Amino acid sequence: MRRLGHHRLHGKTGGAGTKGMVAKLSIGVIVLLICTLSLLFSINIGGNREPTRPSKINVEELWESAESGGWRPSSAPRSDWPPPTKETNGYLRVRCNGGLNQQRSAICNAVLAARIMNATLVLPELDANSFWHDDSGFQGIYDVEHFIETLKYDVKIVGKIPDVHKNGKAKKIKAFQIRPPRDAPEEWYLTTALKAMKEHSAIYLTPFSHRLAEEIDNPEYQRLRCRVNYHALRFKPHIMKLSESIVDKLRSQGHFMSIHLRFEMDMLAFAGCFDIFNPEEQKILRKYRKENFAEKRLIYNERRAIGKCPLTPEEVGLILRAMKFDNSTRIYLAAGELFGGERFMKPFRTLFPRLDNHSSVDPSEELSANSQGLIGSAVDYMVCLLSDIFMPTYDGPSNFANNLLGHRLYYGFRTTIRPDRKALAPIFIAREKGKTAGFEEAVRRVMLKTNFGGPHKRVSPESVYTNSWPECFCQMNPKKSSDKCPPDNVLEVLNSRLESVGGTDSSSQTNSTVTGLER
Repeated sequence: MRRLGHHRLHGKTGGAGTKGMVAKLSIGVIVLLICTLSLLFSINIGGNREPTRPSKINVEELWESAESGGWRPSSAPRSDWPPPTKETNGYLRVRCNGGLNQQRSAICNAVLAARIMNATLVLPELDANSFWHDDSGFQGIYDVEHFIETLKYDVKIVGKIPDVHKNGKAKKIKAFQIRPPRDAPEEWYLTTALKAMKEHSAIYLTPFSHRLAEEIDNPEYQRLRCRVNYHALRFKPHIMKLSESIVDKLRSQGHFMSIHLRFEMDMLAFAGCFDIFNPEEQKILRKYRKENFAEKRLIYNERRAIGKCPLTPEEVGLILRAMKFDNSTRIYLAAGELFGGERFMKPFRTLFPRLDNHSSVDPSEELSANSQGLIGSAVDYMVCLLSDIFMPTYDGPSNFANNLLGHRLYYGFRTTIRPDRKALAPIFIAREKGKTAGFEEAVRRVMLKTNFGGPHKRVSPESVYTNSWPECFCQMNPKKSSDKCPPDNVLEVLNSRLESVGGTDSSSQTNSTVTGLER
């Protein structure tokens, strides 16, 4: 019957049937063509953006840098960038408050603000009281000569405001004090701040933490921030030597990982994550929060469910074990005093016994005397920067973690492990309720969706200090002219322009600065 029906169809409607089939085939070809073009287009876009995400976690590959996708760091100017003028509009003083890395971001902003206003920057002041109670100051932490030399193409920098000599007498210039608005736009500096500078010859902006908008629609300004952050701000030689010594000792036995274990009283109080502590500890945290942060209704279960609680040391260990790191992994801990003590560290130490910090690797007198001050923080920063893998456990408002993520990206796409706390929360909660089946596989699925340090688009609330791609990177074989690397003679061009306005002799330019700008 089927054969009969089939023959009858062709016998009665031969022409119409052929046309119908042709029409159906045409539609099929069009659909196939659209799908093929869509696939090719998506591949092309992906090739110009982020490397393809792996299908499984390969621990051995994580010890190496992430795929660059053809990008390399470059913060040298790529368009017309005139040197600072011989006469500027006045002097800019700033007081950078907060911890070492909050101050670091503020210094970058101060240089950019001086450039925007065509001002002479007075060496930034580091607040000694608000955080570390450490009076080391800029000169005690950073290499001042290197800082000034590296930025000579961008801004004029002086150690202090010079006296004005008139009629044979020296007169001091008093800087007019202004409290800048948070995340002030470029326009504020070109109007309010500049007007006051021209009127008083000098202005003093205090406090100066987060006082310049991060997202500025000028790639050259973002590149200037990178030049400050990744080239000009170099720690003093003794800090660099101490850091390199620790890294050498750690690496003498193979690869090592650094972890910023943000499980300290201030962060736990800020996050409002109290319920895992005993009543006495909760009392301490609530008191600290009341004294230091704005009043806010915080419910632990809700905070944890949306990823607002720092990972516990045990959770960090469980993530690493699920990713197939074994207990021979050497781990450097960058952390202050962990709240809750050894009972929180014990489960982590059981999983990964080879734990170190700067005091255990190098129990020198200098570090033991300043382990929680600016020098201790500077050493932790450098060791984390140079480690094979870096893992922040809380990269919310943590300037230390965020700056390191950006620096490691710029340093050559060095591997970072960034746990998605919000996605991991229900997995950990289920485990605590006894549902352990499939736990490690669930953790791995979450971690596979994270970026391990390769180039990726900056998405709010990610900071330019956390991710300066693409402004501070270029492509060896660019598909867009804006991604093209600067010419090899960029320093010669900058030198000639500086000399044309009466700038200082550039022959003392250090090799590290030259290499840095051309990278």
